Amino acid sequence: MRNRPPYAIASVDSALLLATLLQQEGPMRVTDAAERLGVSVSTAHRLLGMLVYRDFAEQLADRRYGPGWLMKGQALPPEPVVRLRGAALPQLRRLVDEIRETANLMVLTGSDVRFLATVECDHVLRVGDRTGRTLPAHLSSGGRAVLADLPPEDLVAALGDVDEAVAGGLRRELRLVRRRGFAVNDQETEAGLTAVGAAVPAVPGSPRAAISLALPTARYSRERLPAWGAALRAAAERISGDLTGR
Repeated sequence: MRNRPPYAIASVDSALLLATLLQQEGPMRVTDAAERLGVSVSTAHRLLGMLVYRDFAEQLADRRYGPGWLMKGQALPPEPVVRLRGAALPQLRRLVDEIRETANLMVLTGSDVRFLATVECDHVLRVGDRTGRTLPAHLSSGGRAVLADLPPEDLVAALGDVDEAVAGGLRRELRLVRRRGFAVNDQETEAGLTAVGAAVPAVPGSPRAAISLALPTARYSRERLPAWGAALRAAAERISGDLTGR
């Protein structure tokens, strides 16, 4: 997992994040972009202008901005993604209030998972915003939870180019994930970071998704793991219920 550089250029970071959001969530008004980035409308307008200039965005006939041709190759279906994010955010906030650790939403894209939303906890030492990042599904907690939920034929495709020896061990681990309903990533993607993930029950027309709790390994507790897993499963069920209208 890549962390934010210590000397990050804020404008570059905002522009890249905005391009990713357009790709994931579809067309936005300038005011929508400003709200998502936490910047002024004038700043959002300037960022969008540069993205249009470099073909990362385009202005549509209704004056909204959508992904440009450079961003259309790996695009997720915007409407289901927006619905999923809208259903998940209240549950992520509820998890953070309950567990007091950072919570994430991610979707399966090929053999990777892409983070769609993060709600950070209020600890000084905490896992930061992962929105827009991608990780190999077989290494992340949420990715493993989704993989464990896939039919066998979809699992083969999602494992992609994973080495056969690794895939064999992973399949054994996925059986454990299915039994207990959650997966753990203990410092496999980043030293000092542990995450617990659960799959959102599949909803027709919605991407395969998972939610996770991410925390510094120093606060990880095996004794609390069953409670964390139960909280994640309950939140995932509520997200699925909201999406299906249950």
